[in-house]
Amino acid sequence: MEPCIAVRETMPVQITVLRGTNLKGSKAESLLNVRVEFNTVVLGDSPKLEQSAEQGVEFNFTCRFDCSEGLNTLDDLAHKPVILTLVEILPKEKKQKEEKTITLGQAVVDLLPLLQGQHTFTTTVTLHPAPGSPTETSTAEGSKVNVLCPSQPILEVAVSVPDTLLSDAQLADSNLFRVSVETAYSVPEVWSTTGPQFSYMACLQVPVSLEKEQLLFFPSGVLKPGGEREPVPRPKKWTSGLILAPGAQYIPASFIEEGPAEGEDGELSGPEYREFRAEAESTKKRVSWDTERRFFMDPASQACLVKRVSDCRYWPVEFMRAPLATTTKGKAAKGDEDVQISFHGVAYVDMAPLLYPGVKRIRGAYHILPFNEIDLYTKTKRQGSILKEYLRQASQTGRGTAPTAIGSSQFRGAPGKISKDDKGPKDNAKKLSIQPLVQKPQGSDSVVEFETIAPPNPEGQMYAEAGSYIVIEVALDKPLVRKRPPEELTKRVAELIPPRPAIPRRTAGAEKAVKDFHGQVASVAGLVLEQYQELFGGALAQGELPLDPSAQEERKAKLLGELNYSGKYFAFKEQLKHSVVRIVREKLLKTTTFPSQEELQAFLSQLYIFLVDQMHISLNKTLSVDVPETETQPFTDCAQLKHFAREAEVNEDYELAAMYYQERLARDRSNPDHWFDYGAFCLLISDHAKAEDCFHHAVAIDQRHLHSLLLCGVLAEMRGCFADAETFFESGTCVEPSSVLAWTMLGLYSEAQGNEIRAEMAFLEAAKWMKAEAGEGSVTQAVGEPLPSEGKSTQLQEGATVSEEGVPVTEREERDVEVEAESVVSEAEQTAAVSQPEPAVLKPCENAPCHNNTIYMEAAKFLLQANALQFAQRALAQDLLSPEGGTSCSYYLALARLHLQRRDFDSADQNLQEALHVNQENPDVWALIGHLHYMRRDFHEARECYRRNLDFVTDASEMHPVYLRLGTIYLQEDQFEKAKLTFLRACKNSPSCLSWLGLGTACYRLGELTEAEDALAEANILNNRNPEVWGYLSLVCLQTGRQLEAEQSYKYAVKLKLKSEALLQEIHALQQHVGFGNPAF
Repeated sequence: MEPCIAVRETMPVQITVLRGTNLKGSKAESLLNVRVEFNTVVLGDSPKLEQSAEQGVEFNFTCRFDCSEGLNTLDDLAHKPVILTLVEILPKEKKQKEEKTITLGQAVVDLLPLLQGQHTFTTTVTLHPAPGSPTETSTAEGSKVNVLCPSQPILEVAVSVPDTLLSDAQLADSNLFRVSVETAYSVPEVWSTTGPQFSYMACLQVPVSLEKEQLLFFPSGVLKPGGEREPVPRPKKWTSGLILAPGAQYIPASFIEEGPAEGEDGELSGPEYREFRAEAESTKKRVSWDTERRFFMDPASQACLVKRVSDCRYWPVEFMRAPLATTTKGKAAKGDEDVQISFHGVAYVDMAPLLYPGVKRIRGAYHILPFNEIDLYTKTKRQGSILKEYLRQASQTGRGTAPTAIGSSQFRGAPGKISKDDKGPKDNAKKLSIQPLVQKPQGSDSVVEFETIAPPNPEGQMYAEAGSYIVIEVALDKPLVRKRPPEELTKRVAELIPPRPAIPRRTAGAEKAVKDFHGQVASVAGLVLEQYQELFGGALAQGELPLDPSAQEERKAKLLGELNYSGKYFAFKEQLKHSVVRIVREKLLKTTTFPSQEELQAFLSQLYIFLVDQMHISLNKTLSVDVPETETQPFTDCAQLKHFAREAEVNEDYELAAMYYQERLARDRSNPDHWFDYGAFCLLISDHAKAEDCFHHAVAIDQRHLHSLLLCGVLAEMRGCFADAETFFESGTCVEPSSVLAWTMLGLYSEAQGNEIRAEMAFLEAAKWMKAEAGEGSVTQAVGEPLPSEGKSTQLQEGATVSEEGVPVTEREERDVEVEAESVVSEAEQTAAVSQPEPAVLKPCENAPCHNNTIYMEAAKFLLQANALQFAQRALAQDLLSPEGGTSCSYYLALARLHLQRRDFDSADQNLQEALHVNQENPDVWALIGHLHYMRRDFHEARECYRRNLDFVTDASEMHPVYLRLGTIYLQEDQFEKAKLTFLRACKNSPSCLSWLGLGTACYRLGELTEAEDALAEANILNNRNPEVWGYLSLVCLQTGRQLEAEQSYKYAVKLKLKSEALLQEIHALQQHVGFGNPAF
């Protein structure tokens, strides 16, 4: 056999049988010896020794074999054991010329430790009785699983080599490939455990190099009746067929461990197969192999394996049934037609998961299908049956179809292809029912000519009819694709974006000096009180202290005298001196000498006044009842600032939006969410450099900020820094291993890089976590994603669009409008700006409808919210191809949002019409259609869409832009009552400067000046830099005859550059009419 890896040099492997314990022959006077075999070669027989059950037998027999490239390769050491056979030599009887021997048992020694870096080891192995031996009945049940019992016969063996077979570098680069063929379930019912006996065989090929493949052959499958499940755990068997003792065929410390079907990698891992598999594995017939073949691989073999799996992910495993007595003697000269394969089936094992980073094992159940050469080529790009070729070669050499040695054979033909030179001259003449066929498999650029249509396979069809499947495990000692550990990713991210230490809050120098002085005053006051308590505490407790002024002055003089006499007065002055010096330097900024005495006296007077005032402040805090300090809160918090910024984005006022985002950062620069939101805004205005800087700031503050890590990866890919992008995406999956979004983003990136296997792994992981979340009853939503709702719920949140009677608000009578207007305005007057409700705009409404979500739609919604349109387009493309996605309403809606952000109105219109065709009652669709018409300046159509949107029981996910734009249209059409109602609802649901401005404008046009002024005042509180607010306030003040306020409001409107010419002309006209309001005349 060709070697699979080169040894450093020819290395002798020495095997020493040291001793045996509990060895018993059939007769006490018999002699015992041990025969040592490896790789079908007898290495030697030990001397014949007398048996001694009490003391044991000291063999001390040594033999050896050479491990080299040509013979006894490292692969042989990996999958072939050393076989020790104990032989009993019976005493000669009369007239007996030759000695009679009996094979008592066998033991096996696993040489795998030599391939794991050891150069010597000692092991104790159980001697398993051979069939028919005298000791067979004395075998304990535990011997089948290599469990040592005190009474079991055992052998002690030592194995050594002069030096390690592999150097440290070779050991680090090598790998061990294991294939375990376990059990085929639900086999055809025609198979019977009685009558003629058959051999059940399986085989597959493993690449050794680009030119050679290793054939792994698994015969000797055992047909078992149904009725009970296979035991778990159960030991795996050697592939060697030379082991006679049944118990010796099990590999030490190697067991089949079964887990839940949902965690498998095969074709029958879904819940829909759960019931079928439970029935098949307990009641139906099965064929059991439970055999493992180990294959040693060097770096070249591993690279070949990776390439072969990358080129074709499906590997065929062929099956057949053959009579045990069948031979092909005398038919070697004939061709392929003489090789009959009964029940020829094939299972296609998906090997691609072995290329997932960090994966070392795949195990699963795979359908057994009828063998068909056309299907074989379509799935695997292989031509011809490897099983048929192997049996044909075996028949030519006269070995038959049931070889005694199992495990491996070097396949002589080209990989996966039958050599034409081996065909007999009569191949094409003797084929029956054959027609010419030219077949071009899918995905193939070349036309592959099949000279024949494969003959029908009725026996193989029974596999499909019975639902047969086989469980196969493929494992490696080391993963083929290394997975970077979280520590390495964290270190790499820290190198790309160094973490920023948290900046401690420090009090400014002047402020700290004053606070230190307050503290020292409080300390001195406490000490003075203690001295007062010592002097007058007793009289005070008894109520004997007089309260007249003269008595108080006397006590004061006595207290000062005591302080001076004891020296405490001087100590108190020294205690205060340092804090006073700091106030002079830090607060009053005096660090130099005074040029004149007058300036010194003036400064001392100023200092004295300041110190006395601060002393009173400190004493009031110390001696009064504790009153909680009330700090002035800003009128708007960070959440409202974000709401205002998003509102400005919708109105395309990017300068105002940038101001709000920067104000958020000014309030708290250590919040990574503030940096992320500002970065997303910079992506909207195509300032990619600033956006990346913002995301880097967010990661520097918090190295585990998932959304910023993902956007750093997006921008790194846009810059062409693919290694950095991969680091960021992988780090996201380590930061939150259960994040659907993180795994989906990694899959989208890998797909774009052409790494389809890694993309598949990431998408499967994302789908697994989404399924787990759905099973737990919780759904993790991406940024801006609406939660699902069941039908048209009548239980609406605050700011609902339906009245308690179920009548839409737009259909209320006029009197109801007036009542609601009065109540909302009065509520606004009574509510301070600091208690404004948290804005709900531009966040999904919990009642918004949502169709079946997919991992790609989750990513698309997040990317659309973050304005990463290129990645969002990839996610939508994957969603379109996904079986769970496709042309759904959610898909068309997200695609329309994408086109709207790119200002491709025609494509957006087309997508929205498709979404409307799918679901006529989706409020988000109607809202987006309204926005599309509004952006096209088609206000009539926009108004109708917005009104229809408000008529739905369920709100759209973003109602604030709907209210603002519909109210604006009503103002333009002079429908002031409707405008007032619409802006009222906007103020109640998500108040902002623009919503209050719209309400104030509508009230002013209706002549409701008090309500208008209240609304405009609210707008001014939220944003005092809006010129229109000042303009309308000027109009109100002119109407109510307040000259000073009218002039002030007008000056601010002009100073802030009021752009509305119509409003300016109206203000000027009213100023001319009343005769005041413009300071210019």
